[in-house]
Amino acid sequence: MSHTIVKAYGATASTEDLKSLDIERRAVGVNDVNIDITYCGVCHSDIHTAKNDWKGTNYPVVPGHEIIGRVTAIGNNVQTYKVGELVGVGCMVDSCQTCASCEQDLEQFCEKGATFTYNSPDTHIAGAQTYGGYATSVVVDEKFVLRVPENLDEAATAPLLCAGVTTWSPLTHWKVKKGDKVGVIGLGGLGHMGVKFANALGAHVVMITTSPEKGKDAKRLGAHDVLVSKDAKDMKKHQGSFDFILNTIPVGHEMDPYLGLLKIDATMVLVGAVEPLKPFHGGSIIMGRKRIAGSLIGGIKETQEMLDFCGEHNITSDIELIDMQEINTAFERITSNDVKYRFVIDMKSLKEK
Repeated sequence: MSHTIVKAYGATASTEDLKSLDIERRAVGVNDVNIDITYCGVCHSDIHTAKNDWKGTNYPVVPGHEIIGRVTAIGNNVQTYKVGELVGVGCMVDSCQTCASCEQDLEQFCEKGATFTYNSPDTHIAGAQTYGGYATSVVVDEKFVLRVPENLDEAATAPLLCAGVTTWSPLTHWKVKKGDKVGVIGLGGLGHMGVKFANALGAHVVMITTSPEKGKDAKRLGAHDVLVSKDAKDMKKHQGSFDFILNTIPVGHEMDPYLGLLKIDATMVLVGAVEPLKPFHGGSIIMGRKRIAGSLIGGIKETQEMLDFCGEHNITSDIELIDMQEINTAFERITSNDVKYRFVIDMKSLKEK
């Protein structure tokens, strides 16, 4: 089977900036969709992988798992998509499709290991690994391609493929509904999506932050109230009143103050801190039968449901559009929390230079 060489941007070592690379894409197979990438979101996971923060990075690595583009070719067996349609690709491009998790549409928990969009063994090219969306095109099995509503802004839709489903999944899994009091901790790339979704689901949304100055923007995004977690009097006022808390803090932190905000039988879900947490008091969950849980992105079916919901409610991310050549500066700005709220790469900049 012949392969195609395409332009991309990636890292060749943990200490190196990202730079222009040529990478190999497989030929379009019978079940494949070829996508001309128009936009790709920039996720903090891209930085962690490029810098080998989580170990296990194989170089060269081409990040990017928030992919938007147009179908340019399909395999003979493809029934779902047509050339010209607007589509997306998220964090996964394959899974075993046969294990209990896959059969429940939870491909992210595939028992044989999901094939992630970048830095995973490529099941189609022997000895190769997957390369992500910092590239001009990608070939993906149709089962892992998502239909994007045409009414949504293309660029601002890109972060929905990771940041969007990462916050949508716990809100819907724990059945957040109209009238629930929902807290969203942290107003960043994940938190701003959590606020938008919780509002659209009919909840009373409280932005929980250490920074009072973020209050105005939180309300613009859909929060009804703002709780400053450093304000002891304000925290006491909200004790035991939340039906659900979405915790997007990306680093280890004190848990007890937030657990005290939950009602009896309520849940706080972590989606950001993929690292050790600070010890918390067992009484914080025993007294009130409270729960701490975690959530990882979402399956393909769930991601499509999220995109459809976004189309119906006109929900997208707040973004800053950049050229591919600005990616290293963008990485630095993300690391220093200098973005509102996600960077998205305009792939014309890679195709034209």
